[in-house]
Amino acid sequence: MSFDTVSVIGLGYIGLPTAAAFAAARKRVIGIDVTASIVDTINRGEIHIIEPELDTAVRAAVSGGFLRASLRPEAADAFLIAVPTPFKNDHEPDLSYIEAAAKSLAPVLRKGDLVVLESTSPVGATEQLAAWLAAARPDLSFPQAPASRPTSTSPTAPSACCPGM
Repeated sequence: MSFDTVSVIGLGYIGLPTAAAFAAARKRVIGIDVTASIVDTINRGEIHIIEPELDTAVRAAVSGGFLRASLRPEAADAFLIAVPTPFKNDHEPDLSYIEAAAKSLAPVLRKGDLVVLESTSPVGATEQLAAWLAAARPDLSFPQAPASRPTSTSPTAPSACCPGM
């Protein structure tokens, strides 16, 4: 299976360096963020966070045509979700950003697409992601959702540090 187009949802301290790394590997990357100023900044080849040498990588990726940002998900071969997972009251994890990401990417998912939850998240978050995707896309099946033969894959790879360091 070839992943020529990668969509990174969430362009913060995890998502943007990851998107730049994929673009440096000459993958077509569509970075998704809900903040228009972040999308505009990246599309100018600039960055909105402080990360050593990331500005050079993003500038090269954008000017080379390997990275662009958008407010809405588009079709891709793989989707990497790197959104915040803050705590609510009483240290309960807030999965609303993951849920919003799942619901926004569900319409563009195709059979065989890869979905990776990169966000640092609690036990059960990947299963919950699969359940949200399965509810939004009953025509597809996911490994963690009740189904005998999954048509999409949704592993998890939570990160505790900035990629590319």
